[in-house]
Amino acid sequence: MRVLTVLGTRPEVIKLAPVLRVLGARPRTFDVRLCITAQHRDLLDPMLALFDLRPDIDLDVMRAAQSPTDVIARVLAGLDPILDAAGGGHPSIGHWRPDWMVVQGDTTTTLAAALGAHHHRVRVAHVEAGLRTGRLDAPFPEEMNRRLLGALADRHFAPTPRARDHLLGEGVPAARVTMTGNTGVDALRWALEQPAPAALAALDLPPDAPVLFVTAHRRESFGAPLERVCRALREIAARFGPALRVVFSVHPNPQVDGPVRRGLGGVPGVTLTPPLDYVTCLHLLRRATIVLTDSGGLQEEAPSVGTPVLVLRDVTERSEGVDLGFAVLVGTDPARIVAETSRLLEDPGEYRRRVPAANPYGDGHAAERIADVLGADL
Repeated sequence: MRVLTVLGTRPEVIKLAPVLRVLGARPRTFDVRLCITAQHRDLLDPMLALFDLRPDIDLDVMRAAQSPTDVIARVLAGLDPILDAAGGGHPSIGHWRPDWMVVQGDTTTTLAAALGAHHHRVRVAHVEAGLRTGRLDAPFPEEMNRRLLGALADRHFAPTPRARDHLLGEGVPAARVTMTGNTGVDALRWALEQPAPAALAALDLPPDAPVLFVTAHRRESFGAPLERVCRALREIAARFGPALRVVFSVHPNPQVDGPVRRGLGGVPGVTLTPPLDYVTCLHLLRRATIVLTDSGGLQEEAPSVGTPVLVLRDVTERSEGVDLGFAVLVGTDPARIVAETSRLLEDPGEYRRRVPAANPYGDGHAAERIADVLGADL
């Protein structure tokens, strides 16, 4: 079975690396090729190196100040010669046409690749299918991407029962939906077996200090919402003083990097870092007292290491954590962020109640289930 995997961003590498590893370990069943779009080149390449992934095709679509429309157009054009049955193929792989395309998540790369496959009648397998917030503006544009992928995909790998039920409720036939767990948990287990990198020691975190680990990168956080988050963190740092350490891993997007450095640069107790490498990020997540984030991946990873989550969004497609109590939606309202953070730092009983007992998002074997389903179609 010829399988083309297409990815373009750091989260896609993390969540597809376990799938690629399992497919690659079954060479009698799968002939696998990897195409990267490089939608986010600077964050993508280190992740490929970490997981020892060597692309067969690099579309190299990233441009300065690119829009989702720009990315979609370049990805569609780049995939055309690969997917066209009547064409001459691609210089890197010759005339090799996939039986399946595997994509992950809700990025612009994922939507464009699936649309290109549909145009050329190549079947699409969607990893992490069925996540929904019910609001097209949050997250934007990812929620619309997910819904369109629900119509484009031929095989849906849902990470949780709730994701599966979303797809069934939208009319996807049950025979095309498989609940697998989230491949991000597979990747996390591998990463935490690696030694803690020197970058973690360089943060110089006192052994007994409470630590807030912070990230924010979503488009809906740009502008005033991110400024409110920074205002809340300044107040928290002032309230708890030098005993508390805040580590903010700052996304390189100028709409994140600029406001965060203006809002938090030089604040005592606050450390601003460039994006942490994946293994360092997970070791810091395990060390952290609380994670404050708008990241979906961190919401899924935190319960595996027992860290409570304050979600810097008004809605989340990972609502299982909210239902179980280890995640709380605080949005970007400074008063709410300060109040919920203070509650966890000051009330040991409340903190214990909010420590996750188990991970509802996966058990570390999602990639194997995906490979089993695809292999059964041979």
